[in-house]
Amino acid sequence: MTSTPRPQHAGSCLPLASAYQQTLRDRVLEAPVVPAPEPWRRVHEGCIPVGGLLGIGFAVDPGSGNDLVMVVSTSGHGLFDAVTGEKIAREYDPDDDDATPDMAPDLTCPGLGPVADTRIHVAGLFGGGLHSTSGDGWSVRTVSPCWPHHHILLDTAGGLHRGAHEEKWWHIFHADYSEFRAAGFSPTGRTLAVATSSDLTLWSRPTSGGRP
Repeated sequence: MTSTPRPQHAGSCLPLASAYQQTLRDRVLEAPVVPAPEPWRRVHEGCIPVGGLLGIGFAVDPGSGNDLVMVVSTSGHGLFDAVTGEKIAREYDPDDDDATPDMAPDLTCPGLGPVADTRIHVAGLFGGGLHSTSGDGWSVRTVSPCWPHHHILLDTAGGLHRGAHEEKWWHIFHADYSEFRAAGFSPTGRTLAVATSSDLTLWSRPTSGGRP
């Protein structure tokens, strides 16, 4: 028994999307950007501007226990409290050997402020990645049905495949104005971050657990 070849784009070796794949693509493109559901809350009124952002990484404040977000940019390194959005440390002139994560085999940069004695894994322009799951039922997906635009989806239990928008999945961010860098959860699962080449957006929840 022979199978029927799938149709292809003219001048391309890539097959057209299946009907199911097209349905998923249409769901994303038709869904407006909405607030993240409870217990998530937006940390800052808008995006935190960081010109020339290259990548981000997470740490934990040894004093408060809050998640911290380290930002690596073309202007140096910064450290933000992920609960308040406050910038708590800044290094304008890091050593050349540690200025960007690609200088280290494990894509790390030295911490600063309360985590100055820790090297932090940085995800973004040079590679690496953040947690795509929270450990208790939340997932974050980065999809690009119309590259170079990137859509960030927060979901529960494979919601994009199984449920309606704003019930099982939420389109929480559309990177259509700057280059996408990274998106993911902190290791504690209490913070969700999205970074582009021009800004940082954070969502926080008080403890692990919640809706899922």
